[in-house]
Amino acid sequence: MDIGISDANRKKIAAGLSGLLADSYTLYLMTHNFHWNVTGPQFNSLHNMFMAQYTEQWNALDIIAERIRALGFPAPGTYKEFVKLASIKEVEGVPKATDMIRHLVSAQEAAARTARNLFAIVNEANDQPTADVLTQRLDVHEKTAWMLRSLLEE
Repeated sequence: MDIGISDANRKKIAAGLSGLLADSYTLYLMTHNFHWNVTGPQFNSLHNMFMAQYTEQWNALDIIAERIRALGFPAPGTYKEFVKLASIKEVEGVPKATDMIRHLVSAQEAAARTARNLFAIVNEANDQPTADVLTQRLDVHEKTAWMLRSLLEE
């Protein structure tokens, strides 16, 4: 395979993207779980917000996985792999609505950090398509974290 990125750099980028995919899938599942299980006075607004967020997250999974494939590597696709690769940990039980928001802020910020940490190797490799994916993901994660944090202010 010769797309102008060395084998070693493609491997590093694919490994980093695999971590981002794992974080993204974990965040997707957490958000969908909270959508199903949220209760309380903010039920309607949070239920709808979480649906919009998990739908966006679901669509992002394919973009990240297909970039890994375009770099010539298999995309991880099992819970076992995602648990091993993700920096985001699963939430036990069913938290209260405010705690759901706090968990989601932390998870959105973690996904942003994972994406941001890839830029050094991506820039070194002159890999603009991956940089574009990372920029788009950073924009979404940082904006979503800000919106969720806003719900916690009094």
